[in-house]
Amino acid sequence: MEAAVPIAESKSNHGGDCCKSGPGYATPLLAMSGPREKLIYVAAIYTGTEQEKPDYLATVDVDPNSSTYSSVIHRLSMPFIGDELHHSGWNSCSSCYKDPSCERRYLILPSLLSGRIYVVDTKTDPREPSLHRVVEPAEVLEKTGLAYPHQPHCLASGDVLVSCLGDKDGNAEGSGFLLLDSEFNIKGRWDKEGHSPLFGYDFWYQPRHQTMISSSWGAPAAFAKGFDLKDVSDGLYGKHLHVYSWPEGELKQILDLGDTGLLPLEVRFLHDPTKAIGFAGCALSSTIVRFFKNEDETWSHEVAISVKPLRVENWMLPEMPGLITDFLISMDDRFLYFSNWLQGDIRQYNIEDPENPVLTGQLHVGGLVQKGSHVLALGEEGETFQFDVPEIKGQRMRGGPQMFQLSLDGKRLYVTNSLFSVWDKQFYPELVEKGSHMLQIDVDTDKGGLSINHDFFVDFGSEPDGPALAHEMRYPGGDCTSDIWV
Repeated sequence: MEAAVPIAESKSNHGGDCCKSGPGYATPLLAMSGPREKLIYVAAIYTGTEQEKPDYLATVDVDPNSSTYSSVIHRLSMPFIGDELHHSGWNSCSSCYKDPSCERRYLILPSLLSGRIYVVDTKTDPREPSLHRVVEPAEVLEKTGLAYPHQPHCLASGDVLVSCLGDKDGNAEGSGFLLLDSEFNIKGRWDKEGHSPLFGYDFWYQPRHQTMISSSWGAPAAFAKGFDLKDVSDGLYGKHLHVYSWPEGELKQILDLGDTGLLPLEVRFLHDPTKAIGFAGCALSSTIVRFFKNEDETWSHEVAISVKPLRVENWMLPEMPGLITDFLISMDDRFLYFSNWLQGDIRQYNIEDPENPVLTGQLHVGGLVQKGSHVLALGEEGETFQFDVPEIKGQRMRGGPQMFQLSLDGKRLYVTNSLFSVWDKQFYPELVEKGSHMLQIDVDTDKGGLSINHDFFVDFGSEPDGPALAHEMRYPGGDCTSDIWV
């Protein structure tokens, strides 16, 4: 197994001609004035469904002036069956802004279960992207011992860093970080020997504070077979944030979030690269945790937002958590949005004061307690109730809100509803049978507030090869969950 490989210094012309630029934008605020999105790429999954078909990358038209608005206009099928496409990232982003030799051309698509990493060319024809390269799991395993690749992030050096969640047997002890060069060759592990995270999942780096922080889902051997609460008590799921030195890859501190931070998934710093503040969404405890740097250069954390569980009838447990599965922060660091996959609502918080988030918008777009469901919620006096969830284009909402992507200007929030095929089948069998859908939520960026765009509805249940599960989304021009500023 190769030793950890240091991240190369940024290319020499990073400090060069101010009149030239690479991909992305010079600052997050400048990104907000970028052009409106016209296309969005969506990971569409057949793995774990009744369709024996390969997963694919769907290109969705999101231009309201287009004749194919709100529809899938292209499908790039992967060459294999059983991948489970999940998260994605770009080969270059705003971290390479000062390097005119870089371009945001390739979308990196790791396969969570098979371990393959697909590299997709989106530049030759953005409306019909093509497969550029496949990084084979056997080579990754041989050179690094890593498996279950999850989240890629581009680096200012031109390299790509990918979090991996376990070893070949699904043990969390094998988690770590894979480093690819700009041609997608394997350089080795980024984390130094003996500095692997307890569990792997997401990560975000803040170079001006020489820090990377990663989160922790669980052991692949546990989550890949479906969710079992006993696995949590048996220690097969995470409750930690890992603080690494950047770019050296030394594990400096482990933040134990305890019972108020179970299953921390997405982790985001504020976009402002001068700020040493970020948030993590903790699924099972249904909390948003704020982390921050202290004067002595150590890091601390506290619960910033907490979603109360619902007392319910006709469900597997007497109480239902919100299950915060995704969240993001607007480019101007004003608003934080998160999804409650089980309870079925999207929430918007003003975080201009990060220590005191204020709820400014809430919208139910699915969930287990919507009207017409067999699950009932119990009020304080013992009365039962369910949430009103509107139909869109005559379609009843299936599943619950899950993955997000926000427009650069912060005014449109796109939402898909698949979490992970095995968990979809366990909690929302109808989602696997009838397929996902994609919504657009209009955002009030002045006073706050959320409303459904009834003209936009992409039904992945009516795909040519049968119902598919829609997961993460990316714009060709970058977005607030992939771009990092240095």
